[in-house]
Amino acid sequence: MAQSYSSNSLSDRQQSWYAYAIEKTIETLNSNAQQGLTASEVEQRLKHYGTNEIKETVGRSNWEILLDQFKNIMLLMLIAVAIISGVMDAIAMQNAQTAKAEIPFKDTIAILSIVILNGILGYLQESRAEQALAALKRLASPKVQVIRDGQRIEVEAPTLVPGDIMLLEAGSQLCADGQIIEASNLQIREAALTGEAQAVTKEPVSEGLNEETALGDRINMVFTGTEVIGGRAKAIVTSTGMETELGKIAQMLQSVESEPTPLQQRMNHLGNVLVSSSLILVVLVIAIGVVQAGWDRLQDLVKTSLSIAVAVVPEGLPAVITVTLALGTQRMVRRNALIRKLPAVETLGSVNVICSDKTGTLTQNKMVVREIETCQKHLHVTGEGYIPIGEFLDSGRSIETRHYREIENLLTACVLCNDATLLLEGNGESQHWNVMGDPTEGALLALAGKTGLQQNALNYQYDRVAEFPFSSERKRMSVIVNDRGNEGLEITQSPILLEMRRGTQEGESNVRQSPIFLMFTKGSSELILERCQSYQINEQILPLTQEQRQNILQANNNMAERGLRVLGFAYKPLETIPNSDSEETAERDLIWLGLVGMLDAPRPEVKDAVAKCRDAGIRTIMITGDHQLTARAIAQQLGIVKENAIVLSGRELEKLSQEELEREVDRVSIYARVAPEHKLRIVKALQKRGRFAAMTGDGVNDAPALKQADIGIAMGITGTDVSKEASDMVLLDDNFATIVAATEEGRMVYNNIRLFVKYILGSNVGEVITIAAAPILGLADVPLTPLQILWMNLVTDGLPALALAVEPADPNIMTRPPFSPKESIFAKGLGFYIIRIGIIFSILSIALMVWSYDRVRGTSNPDSWKTMVFTTLCLAQMGHAIAVRSNTRLMLEIDLFSNPYLLSSVAVTTILQLMLIYIAPLRDFFGTHFLTLEQLLICLGFSALMFVWIELEKLFIRFLRLKKTQ
Repeated sequence: MAQSYSSNSLSDRQQSWYAYAIEKTIETLNSNAQQGLTASEVEQRLKHYGTNEIKETVGRSNWEILLDQFKNIMLLMLIAVAIISGVMDAIAMQNAQTAKAEIPFKDTIAILSIVILNGILGYLQESRAEQALAALKRLASPKVQVIRDGQRIEVEAPTLVPGDIMLLEAGSQLCADGQIIEASNLQIREAALTGEAQAVTKEPVSEGLNEETALGDRINMVFTGTEVIGGRAKAIVTSTGMETELGKIAQMLQSVESEPTPLQQRMNHLGNVLVSSSLILVVLVIAIGVVQAGWDRLQDLVKTSLSIAVAVVPEGLPAVITVTLALGTQRMVRRNALIRKLPAVETLGSVNVICSDKTGTLTQNKMVVREIETCQKHLHVTGEGYIPIGEFLDSGRSIETRHYREIENLLTACVLCNDATLLLEGNGESQHWNVMGDPTEGALLALAGKTGLQQNALNYQYDRVAEFPFSSERKRMSVIVNDRGNEGLEITQSPILLEMRRGTQEGESNVRQSPIFLMFTKGSSELILERCQSYQINEQILPLTQEQRQNILQANNNMAERGLRVLGFAYKPLETIPNSDSEETAERDLIWLGLVGMLDAPRPEVKDAVAKCRDAGIRTIMITGDHQLTARAIAQQLGIVKENAIVLSGRELEKLSQEELEREVDRVSIYARVAPEHKLRIVKALQKRGRFAAMTGDGVNDAPALKQADIGIAMGITGTDVSKEASDMVLLDDNFATIVAATEEGRMVYNNIRLFVKYILGSNVGEVITIAAAPILGLADVPLTPLQILWMNLVTDGLPALALAVEPADPNIMTRPPFSPKESIFAKGLGFYIIRIGIIFSILSIALMVWSYDRVRGTSNPDSWKTMVFTTLCLAQMGHAIAVRSNTRLMLEIDLFSNPYLLSSVAVTTILQLMLIYIAPLRDFFGTHFLTLEQLLICLGFSALMFVWIELEKLFIRFLRLKKTQ
């Protein structure tokens, strides 16, 4: 055995080992199939290749995530306000003549409390560590059996190196990629890697495979994270750690950079606009104040500036948004969509492309027979799933199959040449039919059940005595049964012939007693037809002509073009049981029965969901590993594409550069024979074209694409842990219609966010202008303290805003295009509304402020004007909350009780505001003053004008629209 190996690890790691003959692989890796590696070679290779582990890049620590929350520009401004306010309080306390009797630093404490609360809310949203890599690591087994120094030993998985000889048996978890040296009935479940649930048969390939062989077809390779469920094998390790297929997925996962969601981008933009505007206003107020009164009033001007800074920041907005998103997640769970990342709730509302897997998401993941073709009849079959209820239609007319002997024998073959079992599971309304075994065979049992054929009864009457099992080389299977007769068992509608007739070449038939044994064969239509010499019509057995063969093949092709998976069926009477190795001779001179065409039927609700997407401006793209014809047929049935739509195969996609793919993605809506790794390229191409894409996936290989997508959607039933951890949302029912429902919820959430943003900011603008006007108008003090402003922003604004978060959805929400993810929060007239309503707020408040300031100066309560302004702003917001629910409909036209939470929040907020005026401890803490009944009624009158103004605006908008249409 050679004692050295190539030091060029890069070239080793880039080898297409599956394309090598096993002798070349062993030679290249300088190993020995019988002796394995020596201890010194293992040590040397560990230094060279590193340990066999998934390595993780260092991300942000929890402390870094927490500190990042306080880099928000609005929070930074509040921190600055709190510090300045604290300094001013400290200066005031040192001056005995101006010392405050109230609680010191209460403004500073209140502001910093809000800052900390908002920081914690942001941290809780971001602190959930990305668990996709941790889930990948869990797929690796801790120990493995290898041959080293000629001895069979068990070693820790991290110590495996390329060239090691692994020994595999049932139950083994693969922890390195390798090429099979020898195998015996090796069955490996690769669902964790490829998403395919069925076990894969693995075997050595002496000359290697084609270079273009897809990952799922590399039958001579084993991969990290997969599981041996049967047989045994010896394999040579070809790749370890980050060079395995699983490691490559980990690298792709770590290379995907998380982009801020549309909501995060909009909130950042909102913060920048608000802070910039407030700083400009602060400078103007101080400059005008200094010009008017000189530097002597600087301290008062600074206090005014602090109030402006606090007023401009919507302190309650982060909490309201968080609660809104949380409520959205609860509604989505009720619609079978589990949201893993809170911002994804709103992000769904911006989706304009949904890339969906076919199997199980667009379809039922249940094979259903749709067509039967015999030499005499072409029938369509109705029914859904595995339910054994349906009709056989001939030109749209229902027929009874018992009148056609060849169809009855075909259905009998479907039951007897079958290893599956059809089961009725559950109780009551939850009862459903399920298949134990291959879904294709389950569909055949359901087909026979539609005529009343009973699987248990047939299996009892016809005892299976031998079989030729299916293999990928033979592409067929046969069973030999013995007719035991009824033996006292009552069997209804048993279709098997008691007599068989074989026609002569002239068309004459002779009666023949039933043979002792019958052989039923099913499989590839073309291959079975080659082995048939005759066919059956009713009770006649006639020779197959060349013309009839061509007709059968044409029928087979037509069914395949309609997206059906086609199986051929035949049978043959036997005098004796054939030997187990005589399939080549036994499976000849068969009697042709017919074709059965089936498909994974579309989910009944998906067609409407696709149409709903189209109305909503959302494009649906199908991505499948299935054949192009099947993919196109299903896509056409669902309305995803029209006839003759372009289908891009995985092999064609491989040949395209990323730039070429970007040019194709806008016109291709079907991708067939696509491997999971192609999904990453597709989603990147869509994003490069400015599309906002949702992507579904269930396998480990899907994880990078799920993470790259704007919304990654994992399957809750068939999905792996890795795909779920990499996703933003999990479909609990694996149903495409659930994605559409979640998108609708996302749009509603974003609509409601816009609703309460304009509600909150409208009053904030009014507060800011009112505060800024006080020194400009020469008033002795500002009407609102920072603490009162915090009360307004958190309670007066916050409670009704939370109620607006559950405002019912607009019935037309899914008939308009999605909001652009790059669109500003102020778009579509929202910014103009905020400024307009803010100005109205300020006009009402300033008018009241000037009027009340003059009226109360000589009274015993000269500062009550401040509380009147404070109360008017708060109560005006209640009218605003009620009126803001619709842009065009008057309150008289809206069901007042359609959002009872809003009425409750308005009532509660009004009561709390009155408590601040009339309960002494609260009055002292918040710095308010007692109002007389007359003063309170004046406040109510001024605040009611806000509601009246908004309702008049709606009438004016209607008038303009009506005039425009005339």
